[in-house]
This record gives sequence, structure tokens and C-alpha cells, in this order.
Amino acid sequence: MEDYQLLIDLHKRAKRQGPGGDKETKKAIDLALLDSSTPLKIADIGCGTGSSTILLARLLNAQITAVDFLPDFLEELKINAQKKGLTKKINPLACSMEKLKFNNEEYDVVWSEGAIYNMGFENGIKNWKRFLKINGLLIVSEITWLTGERPFELQNYWENEYPEIDTASAKIRILENNNYSPISYFFLPENCWLDNYYGPMQNSFTDFLKRNNNSKEAQAIVDAEKKEIALYEKYKKYFSYGVYIAKKLA
Repeated sequence: MEDYQLLIDLHKRAKRQGPGGDKETKKAIDLALLDSSTPLKIADIGCGTGSSTILLARLLNAQITAVDFLPDFLEELKINAQKKGLTKKINPLACSMEKLKFNNEEYDVVWSEGAIYNMGFENGIKNWKRFLKINGLLIVSEITWLTGERPFELQNYWENEYPEIDTASAKIRILENNNYSPISYFFLPENCWLDNYYGPMQNSFTDFLKRNNNSKEAQAIVDAEKKEIALYEKYKKYFSYGVYIAKKLA
């Protein structure tokens, strides 16, 4: 099995493929002043197995296009949506976030939790802006420094993993420079990492290795994840995911 398929196998059974939480998704909805009675059209880009998609569908009067380039994740989303009676509100779309063929100004909200890094924050907000109606809302979470300085070990790791990592003020400036008006910002608390993401992942390592015959490739993936978890536990006061809410200007 290729490493790519191994990563899918590790993550597809999880509720979340990155840090986050239902409470934080609800907080973003509230800060964005999304009215549960107003019909909305939402694009949830990089939805994974659909933790945010399901909650948005449950809490809002919305038709949601749930985008992920991995059909395996979307199959899990379809199963969950069917169990919760939300199938009619969710349209799964297997597509790269860089090749979306939405109409201009089609959506009231573009939502993306923990996924925009795949194409880069600035590139993402520039490309997705055309899909938003005037005064439409962009709601994304993005890996963010919480302090002006941080230990070299941590800085070196994340700059190798994602060179666009930066402070909230820098991200907000990028939004302002690209015709968005920032509305709100908050960062994800510790439980969104340890309880909702890393903890369940750690609990899945043994079964994951068994399913893949304890191959060296599978073990390498587990080792890489353990390294990232250890860095978070050691340096969690220096970084998190920031949630950015902004309005598209005319």
C-alpha cells in the first residue's frame, strides 16, 4: 500500500482529520451572525469525513456543497449524513480545492476548517473569493503562531511543514489586502487538539499497524504523527489553529 493510501486508512475512520470541535464550530457560526432561519448556500471546502458539514447542516437552514478530493472521506460523510437524516441538505463533491468550477458569487458562505493550508492561505482566499456573493462570509481555520517569538525547534519544524505559518495579525493583513473585511478571530483551545484529534488518533495506532501488517511504511507514518504530537504537547502555548471570519467587500 502506498503511503498516500496509508494516510487515508489512518484518518478516514476518525471524526476529525485535524484539530477542531463542535463547540468551536458553533462559536464561529455565532460570531459570523449566521441566522438559522435564513436560507444559505455554503461551500465546505476540505470537509474530510464531514464533522463540520454535519453540524452546519443540523444548525443552519443551508444547502451545503461538501468538497474533498478523497472519495473515501466523502463515503464516510454520506454514511453519517444518512444516519442523521441530513442527506438532502448535503451535496458531496469529490474535487481538488484548486480546481473548483463553482459559479461566480454562488455562495453565501465559504467554510474551511483546517484545510486551506493545502493550497496556501493567501492563494486560497484569493481563489475562493470569486465564489462568494458580495458581503458573503469566509470562515477558515489556519495554523497560526500565538506569540511573536518561539523556540527554534518548533519554528524549524513548522516552517518546513508549512512555510506560510504566521501570526494572526499577518493573516488578518492578508485578508484586508485581498478585499475582505475581518469580522472576528479566535484560536482553538487545547482540547481541540488533544481530546478531539490527537487522542483518537493515538488510540487508533495499534489497529492501524495491525491492518497494515506492521509494515515499515505504516510505522513511519505513526512515528511522524507521534513526533508532531510530542511537539504540540511541549510547545502548545506558542501555536494553534486560528479561526478567521471575514466579509467579502464589493
